[in-house]
Amino acid sequence: MRVGVIGLGSMGMGAALNLLKAGHAVFGCEPRPEGRAELEAAGGTAVAVASDLADDLQALIVFVVNAAQANDVLFGAGSCLASLAPGAVVLCCTTVAPEAARALDAKLTEAGFLMLDAPVSGGAVGARGGTMTVMASGSPAAFDAAETVLDAIASKIWRLGDEAGIGSTVKMVNQLLAGVHIATAAEAMALGIRAGADPQTLFDVISTSAGSSWMFQNRVPHILAGDDTPLSSVNIFVKDLGIVLDQARALTFPLPMASAAHQLFLAAAASGHGGQDDAFVIRFWEALAGIELPNRK
Repeated sequence: MRVGVIGLGSMGMGAALNLLKAGHAVFGCEPRPEGRAELEAAGGTAVAVASDLADDLQALIVFVVNAAQANDVLFGAGSCLASLAPGAVVLCCTTVAPEAARALDAKLTEAGFLMLDAPVSGGAVGARGGTMTVMASGSPAAFDAAETVLDAIASKIWRLGDEAGIGSTVKMVNQLLAGVHIATAAEAMALGIRAGADPQTLFDVISTSAGSSWMFQNRVPHILAGDDTPLSSVNIFVKDLGIVLDQARALTFPLPMASAAHQLFLAAAASGHGGQDDAFVIRFWEALAGIELPNRK
């Protein structure tokens, strides 16, 4: 298939490379020159703006930051819709609010295209390994059109329903848990460091104990290494937990844990750490309590 991928970040690049391995012709869009260079070195074609994508794309995967960017690349001044073949399928893998997914679906359907509301999980490692989880909803026709693409980028594909918005609802719940777990992991490590525990030993012990979590084991090594390269940034969870809280507010549903975690990510972002890896929400406690983080750079 001829597949477009908009957004060659940690998730989009992994998807694009696995599509190439599966034999698809891949056309990527990424403003960063280094992202375009990596795709082209692997055998793909890359452009800087969505409107320059090649014609007759049979599928398009959107890996941008938020709903506003998704709307822009699909319907804005730099729209890529003219590059899509009639009846092409668009996989919206961006984390957006359920109502935003439904709105995108309505506009794409009106334009004559199919859409899967298809947010993903698995991080950069899962994306590179082709082992992402896809939480998808959409029409049977959209699933059929996207089948070979999904098979190339994911090891677990959830078919959650026939309507857009269901996939984004499930991803929203996942992000509530992910954000709270990251913030709690940072809080726990900060407390242990403040109390005098050796950070590496603390991590090793908790990783084999009941208090561990996937996020604890995945994110705390970033803290130990002092590596704040943003595989997923603090700002992502400012956005994603904001979606969670907006939805809860609309449902008159209390979320005290998610609210507290959101405030911590906001505090880290306000302190200038928004572009750093999300594990570095721990710098909120570093500033508050004067703890010394390992390998501080």
